[in-house]
Amino acid sequence: MKIVEIIPSRENCVEAGWYAYDYMLDKPVDKQLIDALRPLGSMTYLGMLRKPFFKIDTAEYSIKGLEGDSFFRIAVDDQRRESLEKVNAFLETLE
Repeated sequence: MKIVEIIPSRENCVEAGWYAYDYMLDKPVDKQLIDALRPLGSMTYLGMLRKPFFKIDTAEYSIKGLEGDSFFRIAVDDQRRESLEKVNAFLETLE
């Protein structure tokens, strides 16, 4: 998996102090990638859905996406934007 672009999401929650970014990938999200993301926080994975859903939560950020899509979304608390750098560094190890 390689991140080809990070774009501000159209679904920001600026009023609540959260900002979201869509991470565009060079290939679709698969179960192997989802499992590799587990160390980033508390994971929910709904594999029984037609398009399995995953979500990773911490107090600083939330990551969510669908297996098979070529992107996932990260929302980060405005007061803790530095945590996004830690997430990005972790994601680079997966490339």
